Amino acid sequence: MHIFDIQTDGPGLYEITGDVRRWLNRQGDGVVVLMVRHTSASLLIQENADSDVQRDLRAFFDRLVPPSDNPSMKYLRHTAEGPDDMPAHIKAAMMPVSLTIPVAAGRPALGTWQGIYLFEHRTRPHAREVAAQFLSA
Repeated sequence: MHIFDIQTDGPGLYEITGDVRRWLNRQGDGVVVLMVRHTSASLLIQENADSDVQRDLRAFFDRLVPPSDNPSMKYLRHTAEGPDDMPAHIKAAMMPVSLTIPVAAGRPALGTWQGIYLFEHRTRPHAREVAAQFLSA
């Protein structure tokens, strides 16, 4: 198993494709399993050619699940860790926290415009861990 350490500086999508590719470089054929080891962040495979895609995704989820101090979220009980915490848990529950990606000749079999992202849902910086396991074919 390998652990990727990702430093975030607030909400948004952080591409980790290069890190995963470098780690897989000497592997053969198989699959890689990635899992974020936190309950307030997610993993996504998403377009990496146009940064507007990442901005629009963040804006969509921020509108869908606003902070707990928004009047529409007054029903939330878990608010002790700040207005971004429970919404971050909700977002992580809606999106994947693990990915399984085929690997061919040591390269993730991603499409032309696909990248692997950690989606940070909290407003302050965090040190995030993504666990990776390569399983050979």
